[in-house]
Amino acid sequence: MRQLVERSIGSGRSVTVNAAESPLGWLKARGLVSARQFEAGERLRGDYETASLGPRVTMRWAPRVDGEGGGGLDPSTAQIAAKRRFDAAIGAAGAGLADILWRVVCAGEGLPAAEKGLGWPARAGRLVLTLALDRVADHYRLR
Repeated sequence: MRQLVERSIGSGRSVTVNAAESPLGWLKARGLVSARQFEAGERLRGDYETASLGPRVTMRWAPRVDGEGGGGLDPSTAQIAAKRRFDAAIGAAGAGLADILWRVVCAGEGLPAAEKGLGWPARAGRLVLTLALDRVADHYRLR
């Protein structure tokens, strides 16, 4: 769902941005990451969310009683499998690359905020992020 927001950028100018767009989606839309890197990031984020590794802001609902929507796995088994996939993908990225990967893809931080949080110089994060995404894409065997 698009959530367009008008933002002032100074000097009487403004831009319209999609507030629902992820930082990774923003990078892809501007040609700063490839489709393969984007797919790797989306798979990683999907595993992160399925494993319920993020903070919870609402109640965890019970599974559906009609048996639909489970994808063949009960919720506990699906969560454990996703956690294993997530851990393997983060491990494939490597210790030096996993930090920026998690911050941008899973936590939804923009690159400038992630660079600042890691104490890195400006514009160093994109290079490291693309290396991490390439390793995760290799791990997921994406072409």
